[in-house]
Amino acid sequence: MDESYQLGRLATMTDPVRLKATFIPNEGEFFRVKLALDIAIEEVQREPGCLQYEITDESEDRLVLSELWASEEDLERHSKGVAVQDLNESLSALLAEPITIERL
Repeated sequence: MDESYQLGRLATMTDPVRLKATFIPNEGEFFRVKLALDIAIEEVQREPGCLQYEITDESEDRLVLSELWASEEDLERHSKGVAVQDLNESLSALLAEPITIERL
């Protein structure tokens, strides 16, 4: 591999971005929230740069979604995408509190 290729590649690489999103359903809405997430997961996993997008923890009072994106640009594109807009609309009346998103 020639040195100019390596330098160019290093200059454009970014670190993956890991997030944890926590969803607190209204009482009695757990299964509707989980269904909305399952639908979104299927769509989002096909998005460019998506390395992980799955429910990694759940109980009767919360669901945790783990996300891993190849780059900040991929995450930005995802956050403005149709799947996220549709999910937010689906969840608007089903959650007891706003979605909590943490960078890990």
